[in-house]
Parts: sequence; structure tokens; C-alpha cells
Amino acid sequence: MNNTEQQFLKALDDKLWKAADKLRANLDAANYKHVVLGLIFLKYVSDAFEERQEELLELFQSDSDDNIYYLGREDFENDEDYQQALLEELEVLDYYREANVFWVPKQARWSTLKEKAVLPVGTVLWQDDAGNDVKLRSVSWLIDNALEEIEKSNAKLKGILNRITQYQLENDKLLGLINTFSDTSFTKPVLNGKKLSLHSKDILGHVYEYFLGQFALAEGKQGGQYYTPKSIVTLIVEMLEPYSGRVYDPAMGSGGFFVSSDKFIEQHAKEQHYDASEQKKHISVYGQESNPTTWRLAAMNMAIRGIDFNFGKKNADTFLDDQHPDLRADFVMANPPFNMKDWWSESLANDSRWKYGTPPKGNANFAWMQHMIYHLAPTGSMALLLANGSMSSNTNNEGEIRRQLVEKDLVECLVALPGQLFTNTQIPACIWFLTRDKSNGMVRNEKKHDRREKFLFIDARNLGFMRDRVLRDFTEQDISKISDTFHAWQRGEGYEDVPGFCKSANLDDIKKHDFVLTPGRYVGAKEQEDDEVPFAEKMAQLSEQLREQFAENRRLEAEIIRNLEGLGYEL
Repeated sequence: MNNTEQQFLKALDDKLWKAADKLRANLDAANYKHVVLGLIFLKYVSDAFEERQEELLELFQSDSDDNIYYLGREDFENDEDYQQALLEELEVLDYYREANVFWVPKQARWSTLKEKAVLPVGTVLWQDDAGNDVKLRSVSWLIDNALEEIEKSNAKLKGILNRITQYQLENDKLLGLINTFSDTSFTKPVLNGKKLSLHSKDILGHVYEYFLGQFALAEGKQGGQYYTPKSIVTLIVEMLEPYSGRVYDPAMGSGGFFVSSDKFIEQHAKEQHYDASEQKKHISVYGQESNPTTWRLAAMNMAIRGIDFNFGKKNADTFLDDQHPDLRADFVMANPPFNMKDWWSESLANDSRWKYGTPPKGNANFAWMQHMIYHLAPTGSMALLLANGSMSSNTNNEGEIRRQLVEKDLVECLVALPGQLFTNTQIPACIWFLTRDKSNGMVRNEKKHDRREKFLFIDARNLGFMRDRVLRDFTEQDISKISDTFHAWQRGEGYEDVPGFCKSANLDDIKKHDFVLTPGRYVGAKEQEDDEVPFAEKMAQLSEQLREQFAENRRLEAEIIRNLEGLGYEL
């Protein structure tokens, strides 16, 4: 985005968050996010629907040879009949679904919400299918009715959208939010009189992502259950390059990996000059989440971006109720809870997923890893965020599982991350990259280098910048440095070990370290910058400086002794 677009989005973020944060006095962050995100969802689907309506209206009236939508004025007796026909044609559901736009019934459109929300309670709004009057009960009821109508018309959203009446918010609070959201042009954004090229999808997607981050900060540890730092998600997606195939996240939170994959395809389509929409048809996403609230948020997150998804029939425990038991994914990405203790059940004792060893009952790190490996396709690759202890711990069978993974040649790369990246934990983290195919796998149409019994270690602990006093973040350059190093190593083109940053090791190297995979053990110390002084000359200079310091030390000792003797003390 250019500076003008960034300024517009920053101003919009501040404006909407300030309005939404007023609810904090009435609700805690864990609840008011549903109200705000529900309204964001309604605003987006309504705006996208209206955009499609405008496109269709133009197509209906465009008399060109290749336009199958054309509705000719000459086929009607008068202009009034023609205008009525246009309006009726705009209400044909198939026109919207073919463009991957959610159908929004009249009762759920933003214009209806804005118009009806200001009416007195008890006002007749419309008649139901049986001809009975439907009266306004409250603004929250009006919003819930809109959500229900959208669910009825879009089977993919059934049971997904969270109702807000339960939070018992006053009408004026909700009216304030509706007016603030309405007072922003999502379809025709303007800043300082200049029209911007951003579409409603771009703007609402950005706002949605921004709000998730803000809610994570507001909720603290609890919020971190559904929010992974954007830069880390971007880094993993850039390294895995999920252009096509099945993408799976068994601890999906709000679906950040899927969103980033979608953006990745769009960006690289632009760079390679091909059709992103066509490429997206070759991607399918699968996810699972145990928290019912977060499961719904993920579905909404996909919906506002038009990403087709399969998140199982319900929210469920990934270990105890796998919603995708037969899935074999081409790419698996996850950021599960670090060092999760309360996960074990005796029903898991002889589970077929524990091919490389039974995980410890008090730590789910290697349970997550083996679950993900189990769901990998024969040429699939995966990335997993874990606590640093996973790279070195030898307690409760973890060391043995790690040895098995290395010897079976599943481990491809370990990336050590800097601290202070997460809103909800100060535990140092790392990224594991594993694959079932280290011989000659493909990246698009490019052959990868044969990496059997080779392992890449990247120490990124010194990268990044402090975004504020608490949180660290990666720059685009940091992400490129890490991902470019990984790809160069994979392809065998232009890779070199860099002391203090990266090292390509072999199986014997890892055996020498007793299968401990901490990158710092392999990459060594960073080389000092060469000041072009020959070693012998530099050594002579240092020796002379040392002699001078020793001489000065002896002089000071003698002077101290003389002073003490002058005071009558003997040493």
C-alpha cells in the first residue's frame, strides 16, 4: 500500500476502535469483541453485496455483443416496467453466488439496520411469511435478526454467527456503533479529497485483523489463544509457499494462517502476472479449534475474505475428536498453546498418531507435532511454533521422539525466534519445519535440492525491532532474510553458511550434539567485521597495549603503597 492508503487505514483503525472501546465500560474484552466483530461482518457482507449490485446494474444496461447479462429496454412497454425488471433481476441469488459474494436478504442489509435502528421500540418493521406484523424489540434484536437471516441464506454460515442480545447492551450504545460504521465509505474511500483504490474487502479485512490484534492485547493471555503475531504467520507462509493443495491448521485460532496464505497467493500472482482468483481455486483450507467462540471467529474471518473452508461439523478437541481423520494435507501450519499440560486422556494411550513415541502426559508439544505429521501427504510440508524447550528437552521421552524424527529424516529446518514476540507469553519460541520429502520435491515447477540427512539451522534471535516497550516484531526485510535463506538452501542455489545466523548441518553433526536441535549450537558466533589489519600486526598492537596496561597497574600499586606507608600503615 502507498502512504495515502496507509494513512487512511490508520485513521479508520483509530476511529472505529475508539467507538468500539466505549463498550468496555459495559462488557469485558472477551464479550464485546463479538458485538464489534459481528457488526464488522454485517457491514462487510452488505458492502460486498452492494458492490455486486452496482456491477450487475451496469451489466444489465450494457448493450455489448459478449454481455450475457444484458436486459434490453426495448423488451418492455414502458420505462416503469423496465426499472421494475431491473430491481427484480438484482434480487436473483445466483448472480451473487457466482461471484463468491454472500447473499444478503433485505432485512439484513446495512441500509435496513441504519434505517430501522432509530425507530421507537414497538414500531412495525415488516410482515413475516404468515402475514403477521414484526415489531422492533431492540437494536440488539434487529442485529441478531440480520445475522439469522444471513445464516438461513448461506448454509456455510449455519451456526457460526454469534448473537449479541445475550449481552444486554443499551440501544444507544449499539446505535453509536452503527452510526460510526456507517459514517465511513468502505466502497469509495476518500482521504483529503483523493479517491483511493482500496475495496471494501481490503478495508474490512484490514479492520478485522486490526481488531483481533487489539482484542488480544486487551484480553492478555486469554486473547493469545486466538491471535498469532502477523509477522510470524507471514514468515511461516513465505517459507512454506502454499500455492496449491490442501492447507490444514489443527489449532487454527482465528484462521490467521489461512488469511496469510490467501494474501500470499494474491501477492505472488501480481508478481508473476497470473490470475490470483484462478490460483485460489487450487487451494482448500481445513481447520479445527476447540474453543467455540474462536471457532466462530475463524469462520467469520474466512467469510469476509471469500475463502472457502472446512472447519469440521463443530468446535472440538483436536486430539480426542479429530474433525478431519482422513485428511492428508499438502501444507500443515499451526501455533498451538505452548507446553500444554492438560491434554492427555487414557483413550490416547495407543493412538496410531504416536508413530515416533508416546508424548509425555504433561506436555502436548510432541503430540501436536505427531498429529500434524500424521496428517501430512506423502510430499507434504509443515511448520509448527513451539517453545524452545522442544529443541533440547530429554525428559519424559521427548529426547527419544526428537531422535526418531531426525533419524527418519523428517526434520528440515529449525528457526530460533527472538523473545517478546507474543502478547500472551514471554516463553522463548522456535519454528520447526518438517517434510516427508527431502529428496526432490517441487516448488511450483522448480526442483528442490536433494536434502536427505541435511538440516538447516537459523538463529533469528538478533533480528526484529521493538514495536513498543513490550512487543518485538519482524520487518519485511527480516522475513525476507530468513525465507530467502531457507529457499536458497532448499534449492541448492546461492546458499552459504553465515556464522551466527545459519548453518547447514548433517546427521553426524546432530549426533555429536546428542540430537539437541538448538540453532545456537550449530551456527556458532558471528564473525567480527574485518578492519583489514593483518593478524600479526593486530596481535603486536594488542600485546603492546597489554604491556602498557600492566605497567600502569604496577605504577598505581606502588603509589597506593607509598600513600599508605605515609599514613603509618605497613603492607
